[in-house]
Amino acid sequence: MGRCWFGGVFIVVGFVWLLSVGVDGYPVEDLVVRLPGQPKVGFRQYAGYVDVDIKNGRSLFYYFVEAETDPEKKPLTLWLNGGPGCSSVGGGAFTELGPFFPRGDGRGLRKNSMAWNKASNLLFVESPAGVGWSYSNTTSDYTCGDASTAKDMHVFLLNWYEKFPAFRSRELFLTGESYAGHYIPQLAIALLDHNAHSTGFKFNIGGVAIGNPLLRLDRDVPATYEFFWSHGMISDEIGLTIMNDCDFDDYAYASPHNVSHSCNQAISEANLVVGDYVNNYDVIVDVCYPSIVEQELRLRKMATKISQGIDVCMSLERRFYFNIPEVQNALHANRTKLHYDWSMCSGIVNYSDTDGNINILPLLKRIIENHISVWVFSGDQDSVVPLLGSRTLVRELAHDLKFQITVPYGAWFHKGQVGGWVTEYGNLLTFATIRGAAHMVPYAQPSRALHLFSSFVRGRRLPNTTDPSIYG
Repeated sequence: MGRCWFGGVFIVVGFVWLLSVGVDGYPVEDLVVRLPGQPKVGFRQYAGYVDVDIKNGRSLFYYFVEAETDPEKKPLTLWLNGGPGCSSVGGGAFTELGPFFPRGDGRGLRKNSMAWNKASNLLFVESPAGVGWSYSNTTSDYTCGDASTAKDMHVFLLNWYEKFPAFRSRELFLTGESYAGHYIPQLAIALLDHNAHSTGFKFNIGGVAIGNPLLRLDRDVPATYEFFWSHGMISDEIGLTIMNDCDFDDYAYASPHNVSHSCNQAISEANLVVGDYVNNYDVIVDVCYPSIVEQELRLRKMATKISQGIDVCMSLERRFYFNIPEVQNALHANRTKLHYDWSMCSGIVNYSDTDGNINILPLLKRIIENHISVWVFSGDQDSVVPLLGSRTLVRELAHDLKFQITVPYGAWFHKGQVGGWVTEYGNLLTFATIRGAAHMVPYAQPSRALHLFSSFVRGRRLPNTTDPSIYG
């Protein structure tokens, strides 16, 4: 009888343990059962907080989505948006590559048929503290920069693996866009440093992929004005003045006007000519008129505005959706009842105004020297961080590594059409463009972006033929 009773206690305790951590080690308390207005799906999603500094009360919010099929066999991909200070949950997860987009009325979700969880499990983090629902109880933590952001993300991943131990040995791909051209390489270096000093757990880094990334300011800034000129957005006179009179070697993130008067004047004229009616992040789509959309959202009307097949007002619909209390409850978000609304980019983070000057190429070189594949990809309609600068920087990095060209620059194909152009150096460094894409590549060209991402995580080259048998 005693043995039976003790056996019963063991069974009850075991059942309670299963309820708390789940049958596969996932944290039940973070399970997102269903988001308001969400279409039915067959994969699981989790969201919640991971503490990175208990003493200061600093905690980062995450959103994790299982792969659509065979999640136990697929890798883990971390995605970070840039800014600095913008939300990866709002950007990557619910605007670009996650499983759902906001509906036009801002009160529900629609399925993203080209979500990247077709190829990988996906993890999105609002970083640093002060972005989105991530927070700190210590106000001084909101003054931060590249080094503190990488350190917190290192701690975050270690602690996230405690919640999801099944992924500790899984391949980890590090991806992002824009200022994540700083975030991702610096995080990769932090993880490599961890591996070098750890006698226990080591991160299994599968690769690094960064889209339209800020890599070197003195090259990326002049590329913007070269893009304006080459796309007919400014005159020959303005373009030639900028090219001849601006010494961008002296251009600095904190003081961008430490250049000549004629240069400053030409840059001001260029910005004035381009104006507010062109989306610099995607020069071929229409712009959204916020006042009209916000009125329609309040009136429960469908506010979706379509340009080139894209909802150009999705950012407003997303903000409306994320500030619905039922949505925050379903996501286990805003647990400290922040005194401000969720927004895509933080208004309280005081990010370093000099870290943008850091040259990222030496970090990419070290990553590659650790035999980790690096892909740099560029939407060709982005004037903010144009391919013109990124392509040159990748070539210079390859030269520094003494890499030979292994794939000559040429078209790659998707569904019988040119998906973009690609070149590869030394089997570890790839540069690819995505035709018709913008600063946010998966948002503007979802199908081509998914093909590129699937090829990256599977270790495949982009196809240089229209043969449908090799489509990813």
